Amino acid sequence: MKERDIRPKKIFDEFLHLTSIDIKKYFKDPGEKINCVACGEKGSFSFKKQKFSYYECLECKTLFANPRPKMKFFENFYKKSNSMKFLSNKLYKKTQNARQNKIFKPRANIIFKILKDKNLKNYNCIDIGGGTGIFAKEISKLTKKKTIVIEPSQYLAEECKKKKLTVVQKFLENVKKEDLPAKKKVFTCFELIEHLHNPSKFMKNLAKLMSKGDLFIFTTLSGTGADILTLWDKSRAVIPPHHINFFNPKSIAIFLKKNKFKIVSLTTPGQLDIDILESSKNLIKDRFWKTFFYLSDKSDKKKMQNLLTSIKFSSHMMLVCKK
Repeated sequence: MKERDIRPKKIFDEFLHLTSIDIKKYFKDPGEKINCVACGEKGSFSFKKQKFSYYECLECKTLFANPRPKMKFFENFYKKSNSMKFLSNKLYKKTQNARQNKIFKPRANIIFKILKDKNLKNYNCIDIGGGTGIFAKEISKLTKKKTIVIEPSQYLAEECKKKKLTVVQKFLENVKKEDLPAKKKVFTCFELIEHLHNPSKFMKNLAKLMSKGDLFIFTTLSGTGADILTLWDKSRAVIPPHHINFFNPKSIAIFLKKNKFKIVSLTTPGQLDIDILESSKNLIKDRFWKTFFYLSDKSDKKKMQNLLTSIKFSSHMMLVCKK
């Protein structure tokens, strides 16, 4: 898989342009100063992107937007902004086949294997922030069970409904137990934690919705992934107001323990770090990476990607946990 398969440069650049316009429209003030979203310690200013400042935690190396605008600004942005509409109607639709075949089908197979290994029975999958519903459809084919999508965006929820999926059109923080089936649940959540205004509030409400034996499986960006660490403020993964929390393997463990979740497994199964770095090599200042791309061949790049994955330095992080 290549980055261009899921984020064609021309379309992604248009999305970034629309986002920059929406920031001026929807975010009227910088908000309040916060401490690290993982461990609660103070952070140190690292860089500014658009109107958003990013701090790095001195204790656990979490990168987070600070100060943080009020939640109402984010809610309006996700529900009404042109960039979110563009994301649904243009970017996702243009790359739907590539995402389905290269991301969602393999992901559904991974999740299904986890569920089989855990020998779970009589459960519903609940996909939080389910986007256009591609994963929900794929996992339903494997489990032969109803999958419910929690999706607050009007544009994305409409796409789910077109696929005949059951949609709870709310932010997870506003979902109540009666909104969901009573049977056992497996909650999934992909590339969402980095978006959350208040990650702890999200986890607290999720805990209320979960029963003993339920699982929470999620992916998120790791701020200590090779591409993000190297490109830093130039990284296209750092997109305010979309991506405002960058945990890492150390800090996500601290965060989950603080919110009374137990980690079953933690991996960084990313495939794109080296491809992203190579496509952005004109922005790289680090001598190691500049030399690596000058001297390495295809085999070397594959070995390096495998190494980053194995030592948890990929920027794509996946966790299985329980309450």
